[in-house]
Amino acid sequence: MKWNSSKKAQADGNAQAGKTAGADEKSRSSRHTAEIGKSLASIGLALLIGALFILLAGESPVKAYGSLIQGALGTPQSLANTISKSIPLAFTGLAVAMGSRCGMLNIGAEGQLHAGAMTSVITALCFRSLPAPLLLVISILAGIAAGMIVGSVPGIFKARFSTNEVIVAIMLNYICTLFTSWLVNGPFKTEGSTAQTELIAEGIWFGKLLPRTQLTYALFLLLFVAAAMYIFLWKTSVGYQLRAVGANPFASGTAGIRVNMFLIMSMTISGGIAALAGITEVFGKYHRFIEGFSPSFGFTGIAVAILGRNHPAGVLLTALLFGIMDMGSLRMSRETMVSTNMVTVIQSLVILLVAAPELIKWSRKRG
Repeated sequence: MKWNSSKKAQADGNAQAGKTAGADEKSRSSRHTAEIGKSLASIGLALLIGALFILLAGESPVKAYGSLIQGALGTPQSLANTISKSIPLAFTGLAVAMGSRCGMLNIGAEGQLHAGAMTSVITALCFRSLPAPLLLVISILAGIAAGMIVGSVPGIFKARFSTNEVIVAIMLNYICTLFTSWLVNGPFKTEGSTAQTELIAEGIWFGKLLPRTQLTYALFLLLFVAAAMYIFLWKTSVGYQLRAVGANPFASGTAGIRVNMFLIMSMTISGGIAALAGITEVFGKYHRFIEGFSPSFGFTGIAVAILGRNHPAGVLLTALLFGIMDMGSLRMSRETMVSTNMVTVIQSLVILLVAAPELIKWSRKRG
């Protein structure tokens, strides 16, 4: 009789645990749905406000947006170039999302991608006698390592000295961009008035997926990184602990999680991912380091991460949205009197409607 009672109590306990787990899963699903709804609503509102501006300019919003979509997605070549434009934004968005999952705001992706790009190019130029496959791997790994080193610095300062990682990362942006500028204007400058290095060996250029476009095999590298990031964060115990630190570092420390280690780890991995934005640009498009090659990919990646809710899939979709607007704006300006600057206005509205409230919430949480 006692055995039956104990067995029944255990069964009741398991059933209750199952209900609790189911309720938690349903709650998480509801939160994700609500977050996606907020992002979509913000995008829709930004497009609506943009339409009002287009009307004030004396043009039809339907014609302007139609031209934008046609310019970005109308042909296989335009679609390929749209995806190409979204790749560096996706890398920096994933980098920021990685840090954010551990409660760290990586605002230093711009410096990290510059460090990664320059290091990979210098490596390729200095060891050009190596076989092409080996040289390509070594150059990419060297660039990633440079990004990881730069990314780890804000994490170390935060863990060891409780220094605000945002301030450290901003200072590192200046250091990295100015140092690479000195290198490309000094010891590694090629002949000519343009601040750029020599071309890297043609054998290590990223191949094009579609002729006469800028889409390269960097797309496969991006998809691999996004998938690996998802598996790491949501399918491993280390990733769970990293996210737990981001959710509540004090409770995590009490539970025995090494908080400082994960702060450094998240920023180090984040820096390596950000470096890939620069590496894929120089190996796939320019085949050399050119001063000013990045139109603030690192800073736009912050908006991409927040709009994508710090989830790899969301980041990829948001980066594609920004790529569509950038690519389609050229045709829109040709077929209408709407300037390409209108796309910048719409992007800024999206950032304002989505990123600003999230940053305020993050700031209050940190305070």
